[in-house]
Order: sequence, then structure tokens, then C-alpha cells
Amino acid sequence: MTVTRTRLKKAFDRLKRYVLQSRLRLAAVIAAAVILTLVAIMFGIAQWYIHNQRSQPYVQGVTFIPAYAESLGVDPQETMDALLGIGVRHFRLVSYWNQTEPVPGQYDFSLLDWQFKKAEAADAKVILTVGLRQPRWPECHEPNWADTTKPLDTWQPQLERYMTAVINRYKTSPALESYQLENEYFLRGFGHCKDFSRSRLVDEFNLVRKLDAKHTIIVGRSNNALGFPAGQPTPDAWGISIYKRVWDAAVTKRYLEYPFPSWFYGFLAGTQKLYAGKDMIIAELQAEPWPPKGSPIVNTSLAEQNKSFNAKRFEDRIKFAEGTGMRGTYYWGAEYWYYRKIVLHDDSVWRVAQATFNR
Repeated sequence: MTVTRTRLKKAFDRLKRYVLQSRLRLAAVIAAAVILTLVAIMFGIAQWYIHNQRSQPYVQGVTFIPAYAESLGVDPQETMDALLGIGVRHFRLVSYWNQTEPVPGQYDFSLLDWQFKKAEAADAKVILTVGLRQPRWPECHEPNWADTTKPLDTWQPQLERYMTAVINRYKTSPALESYQLENEYFLRGFGHCKDFSRSRLVDEFNLVRKLDAKHTIIVGRSNNALGFPAGQPTPDAWGISIYKRVWDAAVTKRYLEYPFPSWFYGFLAGTQKLYAGKDMIIAELQAEPWPPKGSPIVNTSLAEQNKSFNAKRFEDRIKFAEGTGMRGTYYWGAEYWYYRKIVLHDDSVWRVAQATFNR
């Protein structure tokens, strides 16, 4: 009797293990099937979007920030002239609040004026960023006299008065093509920003539309996130930032290469097109180094810079951008190209840019 019970118990245990293993195998198969199906759908949307966009003209431009050129030790006006000289005809320019209104109610538009004059003389086009959060660290560029840690109603009217002055000054420029409202507005993990309220973004959007109904409005989203913007406001187009190789200061303490293929961004743009009927551009494509540990580029050796960006990586990223299907790409780091040529006496990156914009 005891032997029989032991045999039955062993048989029962084997049966339980078999059933458990079968269930695990079945769950793995189902999970794999679901993942493959989702990837296939994503890829299909991407290919639809890429094919759908092929007939549209392809625009390539640069973000240009005079203060960043100065920080690299090159003259901002010479830098913009050099970019125009290699064929750049599309610029994303900034209107930092702290630069233009250092004292309440006193505006100094001299910095933006010469940029617009150069663009107009060259028949170039401008995306003008407006609002509190604009490209480059610390992201939010409020003047010292505006305390954005206080309740919104104490400083939002001041910001909107400033935005009104900027828009009224440049909305009649023949160079102005569109506005970018804020920059990666809801990205909380990067930059020194205090307010992320949707109500402010909606108010700013309505203000820009009221002041200038002629020009389109772009709203920028953050880098690499799966999903798409929902809710108000609904702009005329979205902009996305794409960074390929960065220094991971949080976990690995080493360079991180984002693994997403170009069609992934085509999927994001395609989903947005299907959902809202609006297009997306690459508002920021990494085209400069990302030094380790937050070190400034000017304090980073050329050998270290090359670990995250060099001429070959630049060529690859140009092709990567084209592979997304999006028909607008604005490169991030044009000031660096000129710095590398003039200060570091290495024109390899500059020659890639020249070939690209002369193409």
C-alpha cells in the first residue's frame, strides 16, 4: 500500500510539473505572439507613414543659439554667417525671456533683430521658439525678477506680456515661418523648471493664435517616449527630439546608445497623424557630443568628444533622420560644428554639414 501511494504521489507530482511547464510555455508563446503582433502593427504604421510622406519636400535646418556659440568661444554673428555660407536656410531661433527683458517692461531685441536681418537677407526661414521653456540648459529661462516658484497668477501675466512683445515685433518678418511654443513642456526629469500645468500651455497657445493667426504653431514633445500627445492644445504640428548617444549619469555611468530604429519614430509620427491628422518634425536631432558627467564641451578632449559624435556618426544620423519619414529635420549643435572647425582645427564635421546642405 505504501509503495502504491508513493508511486501515485510521484506520478501526480510529475503531472503537476508538466501542467505547470505547459502553462508557462503557453504563456510565453502568447506573450511572444502579442509582442510580435504589436511590433508588426507599429512597423506597419511606420511604413504607411514613411510611404505617405515621400512626395512632400524635405526640409533640413539647424537650431541656432548665440549664447551657446559664445560659450564655445566663437563669434555668434560669424557662426551664423558661416552656416548661411554652407547653405543653411532654415533656422530654429530662441527668444529667451531673461535675455530680452532683464528689467521688467524694458525690452532689448538687439540679439534677435540681427538674427532676423541675416535670415531675411538670405531668404532663409525661421521657427521662432516662444514661451518660458526653450532649447538649451537650464531649459526654463525666466529673468531673476520673475519667481516661477510662486503661484502661476503672479508671473504668468508677465510672461504673456513678454510673449506678446516678441510676437508683435517679428510676426511681419518675411523670414518667420512658424512658432514653436515651449520646448518639451512636460519633460520633468531634465532642466530647472517649476511649472508644468497644462492650463498655462493652453493659455499660451490661445495667446499666440490670437496675436498671429497667419503662422503655424508647433508644440514640442520629449525624446523617445512611446505614446503620443493627447489633450489640449492641438497645434498645427508637433516636434520631437531625437538623441542617439548620450552619457548615462543615472545608472550605467557610461555612454548609452538608444536602440530605437528609425522606423520607430516613423511609427510615433504615423500614430500622431492617424490620431490627430497632424504631422511631426524632428525639432532636435543630436549632432554634437554629449560629454560625460555633465562636463562642458570646451573642457572635453576631442578624443572624448568623438566617443559620442564625430563625422561618421553625423553621416549616420542624417540617414537615420531621413529613414523616419518625417519631412523636417533641425540639427542640434550647429554652433559646435563651427567651434570644432575654428577652435579645434578639425573641419571633418563641418564638411559633412556642408555636403548635406549643398545637396
